[in-house]
Amino acid sequence: MTEDAVIIGGGFAGLSAAMQLARARRRVTILDTGAPRNRFASHSHGVLAMDGRPGADILATARAQLATYDTVTFRPVEATKLDGDIDAFRVATSDGEEIAGRRVLLATGFEDVLPTIPGLSERWGRTVLHCPYCHGYEIDRGPLGLLARTADAIRLAAIIADWGDVTLFTNEAIEPDAAAIALLEQRGVNIRSGRVLAVDGREGEPLSVQFDGGSAAVVKALFVMPESRVRSAIPHERDLAFRESPIGQIIATDEGRQTSLPGLYAAGDIALGPANITFASADGVKAGVMLHHSLILPAH
Repeated sequence: MTEDAVIIGGGFAGLSAAMQLARARRRVTILDTGAPRNRFASHSHGVLAMDGRPGADILATARAQLATYDTVTFRPVEATKLDGDIDAFRVATSDGEEIAGRRVLLATGFEDVLPTIPGLSERWGRTVLHCPYCHGYEIDRGPLGLLARTADAIRLAAIIADWGDVTLFTNEAIEPDAAAIALLEQRGVNIRSGRVLAVDGREGEPLSVQFDGGSAAVVKALFVMPESRVRSAIPHERDLAFRESPIGQIIATDEGRQTSLPGLYAAGDIALGPANITFASADGVKAGVMLHHSLILPAH
């Protein structure tokens, strides 16, 4: 049987899209391997009415609610290939099966690629962070660091200064100009040059950011700027259009979240850039509604 939509990715964007389609009594299959991008963080913050709940718990509640709709199917598998075109897509899965669908929604999220500095990955999601809105309040002020990767670190450092006393570690990646230095001075941000060699520190204690030459800086938390990559080979295999964003390439879509391949939609971080549960969920709602419209109005 041909599904109205196959949703690749069962995170906040994918499940939000599925809810809209399920409530329209459309047949939906959701493919998800259970490894959301925010799995490294113990709690999710800034989500209206759910502040402080673990992200996994929020997703579990969403899946349970979706499971009450008899047109929704969950498959704990990976989508390995996408063939076909609008109204006749075929999604190959990691268990060797194939699912036919009139439309497909990509909502896989990103894979965060951290700088290759010892000590970062072990602390990712706890004291090595990327989002001040998600984690900044709980740090409760004090010395904070930002590890630069691109020139966007200037803007980010100025913003993070609302959560503590920030030092921007340029890490030989950027060289702030006069205007950047003036902004950072205005915001009380210190600048420290030199290459970062490692991050150390016991669990629950401040971090020691170690530099070449033997010096170190102590911070309560270190914000980083990971390179974000779409967690699927399908966009490149189907030659989708991309666009640049401060965090890396994201999938280009029209206002209705349709990609450059008719009938294939994208939602959440991979189409937005900024990583935020509420952003992703809202974008999934939009994509689900617009995908539903396209099933009824071919020119939509």
